[in-house]
Amino acid sequence: MAQEKHFDLTGKRVYVAGHTGLVGKALVQTLEQRGVTVIKATKAELDLRDQAKTNAFMAEEKPDVVLLAAAKVGGIEANRTLPVDFLYDNLMIASNVIRAAAESGVSRLMNLASNCYYPRDAAQPLREDSLLTGPFEPTNEAYATAKLAAMRLTQYYATQHGKGFFTLVPTSLYGPGDHFNDERGHVIPALINRFHQAKTQDLDKVTLWGTGSPTREFLYIDDAALGMLHFVEHYQGTEAINLAGGQSISIRELGETIASIVGYQGELYWDTSKPDGMPHKALDSEKCFAHDWRPETSFHDGLKAAYQSYLTSL
Repeated sequence: MAQEKHFDLTGKRVYVAGHTGLVGKALVQTLEQRGVTVIKATKAELDLRDQAKTNAFMAEEKPDVVLLAAAKVGGIEANRTLPVDFLYDNLMIASNVIRAAAESGVSRLMNLASNCYYPRDAAQPLREDSLLTGPFEPTNEAYATAKLAAMRLTQYYATQHGKGFFTLVPTSLYGPGDHFNDERGHVIPALINRFHQAKTQDLDKVTLWGTGSPTREFLYIDDAALGMLHFVEHYQGTEAINLAGGQSISIRELGETIASIVGYQGELYWDTSKPDGMPHKALDSEKCFAHDWRPETSFHDGLKAAYQSYLTSL
């Protein structure tokens, strides 16, 4: 359904929390084409886990809009072995930014949740109303717990205090600007790095975790950034809403596709002693698409762009 324009970003002061990450960089790039003043601070300049410093920063900068993309992120192994870090850091970042935004008079805040905060065994594709109907996936429970708390805090500021705050739940994102390594990277950048290194070293085999049977939905980062700003301007609800509509693919097919794009011709060996994570993860797009937004980039084109970005970063 068509939506009238409720909030115009033009001329606004917009603070992008987490501007050095995959999402933050794409948001900054998109915003700079929109006639806004972009406010940024690196982690060295502002530790968002520090409440006093976060409050002081927000009071001094006085943004009109806050886009909360800052988070401690990582893959299955990092989430599994560092649950304290993922829960504490993400709780502190979100709580401090959301409260400071409310107290400094920010008129619009978008908080980014994560598709991993839906129940492990919820029906696919994941609908917004499936939240809290079952337990989290154990391998990312700490991160999911923090993301759930941040969503609720955002929602409560909207309902209790009438703030224009909301939460968007993006599907798995990928593209230029990602962390292309096994330690910090999610599956696509990690595979790009691994296959490129294997090709460079002329390895005859690459070992991948799990069975390859889980499926994931992926959304190109430039499409995601445009979608986020679309919802900042048009979404008036207080309930969290999915940012969906990407490409769903099995991890096995994903590995084969990336290997082909990179040009690696060796064997893909699946180590079934390693965890798969959630068996399936895709977001329901019904509510998202009702707000006149669609992604535009094909999955193959997006993967090629991600690989070119990786080569540039070497």
